[in-house]
Amino acid sequence: MSSGRRPEHMAPPEVFYNQDEARKYSQNSRMIEIQSQMSERAVELLSLPEDQPCFLLDVGCGSGLSGDYLTEEGHLWVGVDISTAMLDVALEREVEGDLIVGDMGQRLPFRPGTFDGCISISALQWLCNADKKSHSPPKRLYTFFSTLYSSLVRGARAVFQIYPENSEQLELITSQAMKAGFTGGMVVDYPNSTKAKKFFLCLFAGVSGVLPKGLGSETVDRGVANQVQFTGQR
Repeated sequence: MSSGRRPEHMAPPEVFYNQDEARKYSQNSRMIEIQSQMSERAVELLSLPEDQPCFLLDVGCGSGLSGDYLTEEGHLWVGVDISTAMLDVALEREVEGDLIVGDMGQRLPFRPGTFDGCISISALQWLCNADKKSHSPPKRLYTFFSTLYSSLVRGARAVFQIYPENSEQLELITSQAMKAGFTGGMVVDYPNSTKAKKFFLCLFAGVSGVLPKGLGSETVDRGVANQVQFTGQR
């Protein structure tokens, strides 16, 4: 993606994802396919207990495409999104999850220990933007991660599929996650492929886990890391 075409450079998310954009996004079969593949991989990285319905949070849930996958897998979920147009489409589509309008950079409104896990597809990088004068990306990321940390049960994971712009952005995101108490790191699928390469930030709340391996990493050149591990001491 060239920087000129990144949605997050065009307008704030609640403006960019207006009714037209929300409809387009939810009717585009390629989008739907990509979204459900990434949701499937994110859920796999959550390592949830087998055959047990979990209560999950979907951050930046949009029109509920990733939520559809969670429902198929037998999980209950709550979706948060800043775009009312996207949530309207989710309501029209009669998704199974509960929907909340909210800006994840302001804080998540949940009680401690509410969720067994969290997924987020292509949403987190929006927090790296300062759309208003009052916005400080490090602060907004920290507020988001610290309220997410408390709303997860101890030992739960949060998995974010992101499109990072550069290594500084990755560093900014991971450092704020650590500051909020998470451990974990970046899992990179197909690190040698320009098209298939995908970044998943895999975070552990309260218990350090072993970072999963990225897909397609058997063929990794020795110079290309497909995991970036970090642990934060509180």
